[in-house]
Amino acid sequence: MDYHQDRFKDHSLLLYKKEKLVAVFPANEAENVLHSHQGLTYGGLLFNKDLKLRDVSECFKILLEHAKENNFQKVHLKLLPTMYSPLPTNELQYLLFILEAKLTRRDALSVVNMQHRPKISRDRIAGNKRAKKHGLVIKEVDTFEAFWNEILIPNLAQKHAAKPVHSLVEIQQLKANFPKQIRQFNVYKEDTIVAGTTIFDTKYVAHSQYISGNEDKNDLGSLDFLHLFLLNEVFADKMYFDFGISNENQGKNINTGLNYWKEGFGARTITQDFYEIDVKQSHKLDTIFI
Repeated sequence: MDYHQDRFKDHSLLLYKKEKLVAVFPANEAENVLHSHQGLTYGGLLFNKDLKLRDVSECFKILLEHAKENNFQKVHLKLLPTMYSPLPTNELQYLLFILEAKLTRRDALSVVNMQHRPKISRDRIAGNKRAKKHGLVIKEVDTFEAFWNEILIPNLAQKHAAKPVHSLVEIQQLKANFPKQIRQFNVYKEDTIVAGTTIFDTKYVAHSQYISGNEDKNDLGSLDFLHLFLLNEVFADKMYFDFGISNENQGKNINTGLNYWKEGFGARTITQDFYEIDVKQSHKLDTIFI
């Protein structure tokens, strides 16, 4: 998180059991609210595989008590999407029910279960054929300048009047810190970049952080070609491929075309939930175990 530390007032927590680190809560503070770190796509209270429900409950209560002692009125918690853990991990969902936490947002992620993939749609197969007919080539590269400057930044500016969450300097710094986890795949037509995607490669999941193509992407089939290659060749041994969200308006709307495109690869919906917790309710966690 260091690359954007100037944007957030950090208040991350480490939780110990008998001097052993058992959980972490990446967090930042804003006014009277303690947030699951707003600079992270996925976060929440993360705990090791040995913690049972009672331990998680105690960790969560300690977190809320800490927030109360530091004059925070609320905790905003974002949950880790379930596919990022190899074990069942809905302890927090249960504890949030006990705390009567308020669900404030629910994002819909498009995720491919790589072990049980539905059929690829005809549209995606047709796009892949067009790409091969046009002689497109896929390359994994270590640099981001071409994709950022020629494809991603112009597209976001034109379509959404927005910029990438990561600047070129920031994604380069992340790549330097995590060379095996931050990966860039570009598509070329006659040595000219026409599309690309930036992948965050974790143990069980490959996540497309950025996906973008030039104005000819539909005619060329460049993004269909690229992602079928990634699914079939590069990340076939992963448990999941995460295309990310197609949400707008704080999760209340879905970009229909984008969601349709992702589902054409066999992606189906997994949700990520965001909750608001009143720290004065922490005592309710004392009543669970009888």
